[in-house]
Amino acid sequence: MRGGRRVNDEDKQVTSPSQEAQEAGSQHLEQVSESTGRAPLDVVEVREGMFGVRGSGDTSGFGGLRRVVALPGPSQRPYGSYFDEVVDVLAEVLGEAGVDYDDAVEKVVVFRDECTLFVRREHLPLVARSLRDDQDLRFELCLGVSGVHYPEDEGRELHAVYPLFSVTHNRAIRLEVAVPDADPHIPSIIDTYPANDWHEREVWDFFGVIFDGHPSLARIQMPDDWPGHPQRKDYPLGGIPVEYKGATVPSPDNRRSYN
Repeated sequence: MRGGRRVNDEDKQVTSPSQEAQEAGSQHLEQVSESTGRAPLDVVEVREGMFGVRGSGDTSGFGGLRRVVALPGPSQRPYGSYFDEVVDVLAEVLGEAGVDYDDAVEKVVVFRDECTLFVRREHLPLVARSLRDDQDLRFELCLGVSGVHYPEDEGRELHAVYPLFSVTHNRAIRLEVAVPDADPHIPSIIDTYPANDWHEREVWDFFGVIFDGHPSLARIQMPDDWPGHPQRKDYPLGGIPVEYKGATVPSPDNRRSYN
């Protein structure tokens, strides 16, 4: 699972976690990217303080921290390595299926020599099948799916990340799908990659992403009646009351000692 990238000190000159701060941070990062030749960054959030510390009650100094949380933005061609070939072949295969590449793939991000294709959810099954079946692509392995939660990324709060590997061509890429918290539906791809069965159940269990078409989308680690999805960033840090059905709590003088 990927979190937001923390940028260096030069990128942290932001004064407020408000919308204005995010816009200012985004403009600053674009300027830094242009001057350094780095890929542009998309600002997800501007964090202030430490663990939400606010106001004059903070005497540690951590309340003055300002941090821009940003993700790599879309890359421009040439992508380098074999990434251009993969994208070109995929565009050709999608075109033969009657789907325009730009309609299916939102953007391509190349960061630290890794390639991620952001796919619109309605086209995910076709893109996955094309990457697996075409002889020039042959991404036979999907190494599961991971969930990521960006609560400040409005309209794109929940991400599903699929690492793909081609044994035939010794290549690796990622697919990523972003959906809103209010509509967390993504098509299941276990008909293409059957081993994703339990992985999709886990992402549903921990993040609440609903994989449409999954034959048995049930919790896999938490109890069936567990409230909420515990790996989301809006889940209570202090935990929730748990009822252990049929269990009893012994009195202090009867508890086992491990000293």
